[in-house]
Amino acid sequence: AKPTTRTPQMTAQRGSRVGQHRHNRRSANAVDENVLAMRQYPPCETLVYFLRQYNVLQPRFPLLTAACGTHISMTFNITVQPSERAFTTQPDEAILAAAIRQGIGMPYGCKDGACGSCKCKKISGDVVHGPHQAKALSPEEEAAGYVLTCCGVPTSDVVLESKQVTAEGALPIKKMPVRVAHLSRPSEDVALLRLQVPATEPFVYRAGQYVEFLLRDGDRRSYSMANAPHTQSTLPGIELHIRHMPGGKFTDAVFSTMKEKDILRIEGPYGSFYLREDSDNPMVFVASGTGFAPIKAILEHIDFTQSTRDIVVYWGGRRPADLYLHDWMMALAERLPNVRYIPVVSDATADDNWTGRTGFVHAAALADIADMSGMQAYVCGAPIVVDAAKRDFVSERGLPEEAFFADSFTSAADTAQN
Repeated sequence: AKPTTRTPQMTAQRGSRVGQHRHNRRSANAVDENVLAMRQYPPCETLVYFLRQYNVLQPRFPLLTAACGTHISMTFNITVQPSERAFTTQPDEAILAAAIRQGIGMPYGCKDGACGSCKCKKISGDVVHGPHQAKALSPEEEAAGYVLTCCGVPTSDVVLESKQVTAEGALPIKKMPVRVAHLSRPSEDVALLRLQVPATEPFVYRAGQYVEFLLRDGDRRSYSMANAPHTQSTLPGIELHIRHMPGGKFTDAVFSTMKEKDILRIEGPYGSFYLREDSDNPMVFVASGTGFAPIKAILEHIDFTQSTRDIVVYWGGRRPADLYLHDWMMALAERLPNVRYIPVVSDATADDNWTGRTGFVHAAALADIADMSGMQAYVCGAPIVVDAAKRDFVSERGLPEEAFFADSFTSAADTAQN
């Protein structure tokens, strides 16, 4: 046989094929390892995971995709008991995203698998979870049938139980430009930001909900609105309380370069932390730091509607300066006979001359209230405060779980742990 004369181009092509062969062998080994790791899951969930992980799409493997299309490309029906609200999910869509898209007011907070506010009991069906923190959903809770709707993707029709879901639909979510109308600092590390919304786009929300800033790089930052909706009739716009997180992408800008008349973009309203007005039960409000923002909005709404429900407000901070609207809260409690205010400071120094309550803010509520079985609790602030309050109010004071409403202020650092 005539020997082949190899040109430099042929040699390069052969080298490329050898390199590709080695790459394929490495990829195959990686696939084998993941398949072994996924044997603990049911076959349908393993297949769904595999196809998503390795981007096995229909154009590449049409027969395989068609064979398991019931798990990849179908929409699924979600029903929530006892309200009987129903909606559908699109392929690969989380349950919460589908609910928001279709105007179903399901409970949620961070939307990132970090806080557990969206946790529901699964009555039937199959759900595959995306990344989430164990404190939001523990392995024991997942085994018991609980799901996080923010990162749970159904692989069949699903029935959930959530007593927080009512026949009332969610408010429309809008994206809009806003202008910085006013910026002030009531304390060293807290900024009060008032945003002017477009006059042509009425912004409807419930007191206690939040908006998301849409940053240039695609990231988002969430902040609760601190003024009740009715206040827009006299002073249009929304008020936000922003604590400086050194090194934070958004808060560094707020405390350095942001100025009045700057244009930003927001989306909202979001969140299920708002007053349940179908009850006359007394309420306990617990806030840590800027967790006071949504509670301030709810208190303004209560004042506006002239509700006579008994309310006790516990607001905690490390130092007295962290209670940055202490005078405002004192004045409200003096004016409304049904509202009591208990400020709590955990790390006061001699220079602070603090003579009020000390310790952890939720512990002050535990010390004062022996029985919460007939109350509602609204808790907002740091995740550690929200988690401790729920645990202790329910287990030690008899608060019904469905009477606990919370908004856990998870930071970008918290979310990154996912």
